[in-house]
Amino acid sequence: MWAALLAALMVVLGLQALPATGQPQPQPEAAAAAQVLTWTAGDDITKYGSAPTTAVAGATTIVFENSTATGNTTGMPHTLTFDTSDPEYNNDVQLNILANPNDGQGGKHTAEVTLTPGRYRYYCTIPGHGQMQGILVVTEGNGDDTTAPEASAHVSGTQNAQGQYVGSASVALHATDNEGGSGVDRVEYAVGDEGAWLPYTTPVVVDQVGDHKIRYRALDKAGNVSAEKSVSFTVVAPQSDDTTAPETSATVSGEQNPDGTYVAMATVTVSASDTGTGVNTIEYAIGSGAWQPYTAPVMVHEVGSHTVRYRATDKAGNVAAEKNVQFTVVAAPQPDKTAPVTGVTVEGAKNSSGAYIGNAKVTVTATDEHHGSGVDRIEYSIDGGPYLAYTAPVVVDRAGTHTLGYRATDKAGNTSAARTVTFAVVSSEVPAPNCAEFDERLTVIVGTVDSGVPNRLTNSRCRINELIEDEKEWTSHALFLKHVTAVLDKLLKDGVVDQREYNAIRKAARQSGIGKPGQTEGYRTILDGSAASFAKWQQVGGGSFAPNGDGSITSGTTRAGLGMLWFPERKYGDFSLKLQWRDDAPGTGNANSGVFVRFPWVHDHPEESRPEWVAIKYGHEVQVFDRPDGDMYKTGSLYGFDRVGLAGAGVTQKGTWNDYEIRVVDQHYSVYRNGVLINEFDNTGGQDFVPPRSDDPGTDGRRFASGYVGLQVHGTTDVVSYRDVRIKGL
Repeated sequence: MWAALLAALMVVLGLQALPATGQPQPQPEAAAAAQVLTWTAGDDITKYGSAPTTAVAGATTIVFENSTATGNTTGMPHTLTFDTSDPEYNNDVQLNILANPNDGQGGKHTAEVTLTPGRYRYYCTIPGHGQMQGILVVTEGNGDDTTAPEASAHVSGTQNAQGQYVGSASVALHATDNEGGSGVDRVEYAVGDEGAWLPYTTPVVVDQVGDHKIRYRALDKAGNVSAEKSVSFTVVAPQSDDTTAPETSATVSGEQNPDGTYVAMATVTVSASDTGTGVNTIEYAIGSGAWQPYTAPVMVHEVGSHTVRYRATDKAGNVAAEKNVQFTVVAAPQPDKTAPVTGVTVEGAKNSSGAYIGNAKVTVTATDEHHGSGVDRIEYSIDGGPYLAYTAPVVVDRAGTHTLGYRATDKAGNTSAARTVTFAVVSSEVPAPNCAEFDERLTVIVGTVDSGVPNRLTNSRCRINELIEDEKEWTSHALFLKHVTAVLDKLLKDGVVDQREYNAIRKAARQSGIGKPGQTEGYRTILDGSAASFAKWQQVGGGSFAPNGDGSITSGTTRAGLGMLWFPERKYGDFSLKLQWRDDAPGTGNANSGVFVRFPWVHDHPEESRPEWVAIKYGHEVQVFDRPDGDMYKTGSLYGFDRVGLAGAGVTQKGTWNDYEIRVVDQHYSVYRNGVLINEFDNTGGQDFVPPRSDDPGTDGRRFASGYVGLQVHGTTDVVSYRDVRIKGL
């Protein structure tokens, strides 16, 4: 119960379970604290178990212990907090320690601070513990004035023949310091034997009928405290014809379950009013227990059914009839730390090889354990793509081998480990969809303009993005808009889009500018050197790329390590990728980099925890490396699969821009450098030779039909620059 309450309190109060929060004053390493001040706490929420009242200025070790050893048997958390908001007290020490017997320190925490002369107010910040407070007096400690002040009290008011005060009594306090003393700093008083010390500013008026005791003392500026004195007296009600008892009521508050029971704690608030002589006292009792004075809302933590009785008495002695409230407290539920359990089934007609004919229907299920918070959402990913919301069985009808990842998250935020199912789909009598492009982005994006309309499957089994051929070489913008309008007219007629979505996509097409002069051969620029363009890319792993003022980006200048800058906005199937690169390695070194293609979504990969290695292990790297020695894979190589030497690739001088084109159609890779074809590779699934290093993955399954593109950063000395990255679907 207390573990759950503690977590909630830390959020509400902004506390941290550290030995000390805030910023205690720093101490020189060689200087030990001149004194140790110790506070303790236990089960009681009305006062600390022990607390110092005086100290001397200087370096101080503060100890706060709230443990089994100090009397805490329930796991109740407490704080020791120094008040820095009241100008009446010193506010130069910020201390906020949260402790409970079950924390990592066993409930005992320390903090090093520097105290200055004056008064510090301390208290517990946990709601309901407001009575736990006190004052710490700090003096110079020079020892010149060692004599305490003299304090006295005078009680005044109307007295009857027995010496009792009728209606009220006023207590005035006085103090003097001896000649040559440091002077009176303040006078304090306390009500009764258990009351906390309070600063005295004006006479204390007591109008509650009954016997009373006021304790008092004085402190001088050197910190000397006078011996405690007290004055006792009795207040009686004036003669009155009041015979009517007060009116009373009570409310119960707290977090409730649907059945009305209170979780972990219930708070009972009692109120009373009297139109005659006025309310004198309110009392309460829990169950059959004794009556107790009511001074603050009563918090009941014990699990079970409870009855809280209450009554009030006015100053004429009239006692209200006893009333009660009844309620039940139940233990707080244990926090849900268990992720949902997921399952998957794949259905469809199979051939003799176990492949699904035409399509496969994948159904994902998830359940949360007994007492769990319940399943919040299920997500799935196809062929390494981003995770999408699962709302209905997923039908996969594209021929090839597919891997579907799935996971579930409960309402407490626990997410199950990603699992996968792999299956093959082969063509049936129904032909594959005749889609102009392969585009699984979530929304319809025309050129670079996002319409916000979901990229739905249409009756043609193509997605909307695939029907809008924005990567085709259009001879005019008007011709492209005519094509988009024709596509949208049919989609509107078929009910795939509504009129609002129709207008949104057509507006995006107008804003795209596709077909206008300045478009280069139908290529889409995905990195043009602008801040907006660079922001669409994402760095994973080590290293980094930095943009330059000339529209290029340069690797390895600010952070060491191997990593990748990749373009997560969409996957590409068959494509032509064009860019320029330049060897900017310092000294006599050479650039070492590469262009990654056709790799899956890098985050949450079921078999690889490091995002940058997803591209290395599951995609292809087209090498950039002109150095004559070292790595056997030179510029144009398909790393680990197809090697090209310097003679085949050619070499340009350092500091010279190179044109690079990578064309991928089906599983055929073509690499052009400065307009010359330097490598062709058919990805049949095997390797031509053993990788040169043991850490090369050497997998033979990199045969994805689509994927993402990225740029490698190899290190701080293997510096390379890129610019003008363009791509179009084929």
